[in-house]
Amino acid sequence: MAVFTAMIMILIVLPLAFFFVLTIGEVGRVTQQHRSGRAARTRPYPPVPPPLDAAENELRLRYARGEIDREEFLQRKIDLER
Repeated sequence: MAVFTAMIMILIVLPLAFFFVLTIGEVGRVTQQHRSGRAARTRPYPPVPPPLDAAENELRLRYARGEIDREEFLQRKIDLER
């Protein structure tokens, strides 16, 4: 009878225990991947720059069209920021 019990233990219980340990490990791994993936999807977007006021927008347009040079652009931009 003891031999029969040992065979049942070796053939049934040990593989089930091994399967259980593997399953728990896989569930933990998948859960961790899911959490890290969800965290990556829910990251906040980069901050939105403040809107330009009309004067600074006009200054940028004039610089882009070539009406003023870089030095004048930078000086006027500094003046507008004050």
